Amino acid sequence: MQAAHPSVLAVTGPHDTDGVMQAVHQHLKKPHDPFTDLVPPQGVKLTPKHYAYLKISEGCNHRCSFCIIPSMRGDLVSRPIGEVMNEAHNLVGAGVKELLVISQDTSAYGVDVKYRTGFWQGRPLKTRMKALCEALGTLGVWVRLHYVYPYPSVDEVIPLMAGGGILPYLDIPFQHASPRILRLMKRPAAAEKVLARIRAWRAMCPELTIRSTFIAGFPGETEAEFEELLAFLDEAQLDRVGCFAYSPVEGAKANALPDPVPEAVREDRRRRFMERQAKISAAKLKAKVGKTLQVLMDAPGVGRTMADAPEIDGTVRFRGGKVGEFCMVTIARSDEHDLYGRLA
Repeated sequence: MQAAHPSVLAVTGPHDTDGVMQAVHQHLKKPHDPFTDLVPPQGVKLTPKHYAYLKISEGCNHRCSFCIIPSMRGDLVSRPIGEVMNEAHNLVGAGVKELLVISQDTSAYGVDVKYRTGFWQGRPLKTRMKALCEALGTLGVWVRLHYVYPYPSVDEVIPLMAGGGILPYLDIPFQHASPRILRLMKRPAAAEKVLARIRAWRAMCPELTIRSTFIAGFPGETEAEFEELLAFLDEAQLDRVGCFAYSPVEGAKANALPDPVPEAVREDRRRRFMERQAKISAAKLKAKVGKTLQVLMDAPGVGRTMADAPEIDGTVRFRGGKVGEFCMVTIARSDEHDLYGRLA
């Protein structure tokens, strides 16, 4: 187009407002705006320089009985994929080494706009989790997915993880395993399907790390149903797990459910759950002893592997390394939560 029409300054796709404005400002200096010109291109963030959260949507279409997010934030609203990618690109340009993709429901990205085609740097991109992951995977940094529902669409991103495009890491809040409790929670999942999907994911990507959260002592939960949850833990062999004793939230529909579990029982079940998971976690980490792993430094002598998200997962501790840089560390020992080693 530009070869045939030399006077054309740029070519963009339809609805690519950001692309048009970028082209305009390449040829026409942007007027000074005292209100925004002091803000850096990557925006203002509260995380350390080397990692950043990338929010791709707001709100949620689910109506989980223990949650009030939809009543506060409304239904899912996906950010335009071009806008998300511009933010990611600017963050990487500012030195970010790890992007943590977050939302209330990352798997549903784009469902509200029927996976509309957007544009980034003149190329079309579907507003969809897989297309977003593919594009983020070209930026050359760690990309970590959080708050992913176990929909079939997740199957599409596992090959990207196996190929190194994004980190082999999924944060999926399963919440429970008993079919009846999941129905009471109004969760869109079934334990037997989840276990089959986990097996399939690990077959495609053996290095996959799965973290999750659960609720113990949900209203109506029997001892037998809690035992189902413990059996699920043994079968699923999840890498990182958190558990909360059920606590009523003002405005949540679960508060009206019959047969509330006494507080002492809720806390005891949470304790038993974490004791069971501690053994699984310890075994998972012990299997890494003797391996040499890539580590991103968060503080002097403290870093994280691909399997560890900041603030919620474990760490690798050793002597050396600079904050924000990658190191190769040989693991010498482990405990229930962390790894210990030396620079390779």
